[in-house]
Amino acid sequence: MYNQDDVLNTINSYYSTNRRAPEVSFKEALLKGLAPDGGLYMPCFIPKFNRGELEALSADDYPGIAFKILNLLTGKDIDRDDLINLCREVYNFDIVLEGVVNRNYLMRLDQGPTASFKDFAARMMGRLMQYFLSIDSKDITILTATSGDTGSAVANAYFGLGNIRVIILFPFDEVTELQRKQMTTLGNNIRVIAVDGKFDDCQTMVKRAFMDESLAHLRLSSANSINIGRLLPQSVYYFRGWSRLAAKSDEKVVFSVPCGNFGNLMGGIIAREMGLPVKCFVIATNENDEVPVYFRTGTYNIIRPSRNCISNAMNVGHPSNMSRIAAFYGGIMDEYGRILKEPDMGKLREDFFAVSVTDDETRNAIDMCYRQFGTVLEPHGAAAWYGLQKYLDNNPVQRDGNQLCISLETAHPAKFQRELTDILKINIPLTSSMEELETKTEEYLSLENNYELFRNYILKHY
Repeated sequence: MYNQDDVLNTINSYYSTNRRAPEVSFKEALLKGLAPDGGLYMPCFIPKFNRGELEALSADDYPGIAFKILNLLTGKDIDRDDLINLCREVYNFDIVLEGVVNRNYLMRLDQGPTASFKDFAARMMGRLMQYFLSIDSKDITILTATSGDTGSAVANAYFGLGNIRVIILFPFDEVTELQRKQMTTLGNNIRVIAVDGKFDDCQTMVKRAFMDESLAHLRLSSANSINIGRLLPQSVYYFRGWSRLAAKSDEKVVFSVPCGNFGNLMGGIIAREMGLPVKCFVIATNENDEVPVYFRTGTYNIIRPSRNCISNAMNVGHPSNMSRIAAFYGGIMDEYGRILKEPDMGKLREDFFAVSVTDDETRNAIDMCYRQFGTVLEPHGAAAWYGLQKYLDNNPVQRDGNQLCISLETAHPAKFQRELTDILKINIPLTSSMEELETKTEEYLSLENNYELFRNYILKHY
């Protein structure tokens, strides 16, 4: 059992994965986004819940669990009463757990305002940033790259926050029309740029801007999963799902996670480090298979350009969060994907099951799951479901119905209406908020894949 005061004093410190920058408080890590040495911030210490505390989570609602977790991870940077009020304000929606077969469940994370799992992180992150900026009477400019749902979730979460301005970059040909409209119809403090390139190009421009001395006079930060403030709230729904389904407080669960930039998985890893009983994480990527290949061969090669797949939010040829995963396992990977110190590959292979899923396999998973169980999957959730079945094929003793398995469904199927209609031959109705987008006017800038043009845009407008 930890001492609460000791924990709150100890964990209020975050280090850079590149190990060449000073440690900072949670507040500083959140507002900086990226460490000055180009690394990503990680908590120096992660407290663990004991068995009694894990048991108590089953009696909490979503805001209550969020408060318990974030209170430990943010330390003394935020007042406890203010934090619980933020949790109550932000989380007016919950996860949906859908039984499919035996003890295999879908965790539907599409109940937020943009029908994406990223609502759970972006809304809390935006409110935390506003909280600290208001205290200091400062403002900030957020730079964010998106391959799908990040942009819409961030745009919605930060819309109208008076001391925060947002610039969102997206690859023009690789987001759905609905995803694009969720970003481009807001205006106000949200500006959107369509880049003639890939997600990795957008992400590279954002990272370069943070390191650019000509922009040093501006207060820049990120709402991508490179920001630790995006990851900590994502650990909450892992606890929430397990607490509602586990038969006992030490029952281990298998999570299958669709992975692109690996921020979603990192939320799960943080939850595991806090004491959540996890048997294995299934890493399900699309045809951007650099991580499954790395786990199999020990050789990490960036995919450039990234491969365009129907699970578009996973079209990432070099996941930023691999540097954090390497750090958890004793290694160092820099922002360019160079491994400066090898992580413990044996332990990585023990804790994770990595599988790459083709577009055909994704479509087949959507079709089979609907025909067998009447369950509608969207492409990212389908990749996770396929990955879970591959894991169970490799571990047949766990297929007997006793193993608790939770597969993450990260977006509402209506976001991929055209693709699902082609596969399933059924109508996928839009939500009311999606229908409203049809009549709204879009506004965005088109830009070549050129960093100098992007930098000049920032200097001119900010």
